[in-house]
Amino acid sequence: MKFAFLSACLLVGLTVFAQNDIKFNKTLHQFGKIKKGVPATYVFTYTNQSAKPVVIEFANAECGCTKPVYSPAPTVKGKTSTIKVTYNAEAVGVFKKRVDVKFAHSNQPYILTIEGEVVDAKK
Repeated sequence: MKFAFLSACLLVGLTVFAQNDIKFNKTLHQFGKIKKGVPATYVFTYTNQSAKPVVIEFANAECGCTKPVYSPAPTVKGKTSTIKVTYNAEAVGVFKKRVDVKFAHSNQPYILTIEGEVVDAKK
């Protein structure tokens, strides 16, 4: 029983440690109200705080209405890089979209979120 508890604590500790290697300036961006048909873009910035270069394996949006763009180049220790996320704003209404960002060194993805409300441009 003690062994299982200690193993679980170690696993959680390693996951938290790995998640601290990358520091995003923010992981949630609120656009507020945006016009229908006018894509909205936000650039998330992150810093590599690990001793080794980091590489994004993938950045997946939860739907085709959201597109992440990033550099495949490694980010070295202490340097920053970006992930540009664009929402197409084709449907009127409130939205909340998630992008999962997986770095090669990490088991868990980082979650970036954009949200806002698309309003009809004619009103």
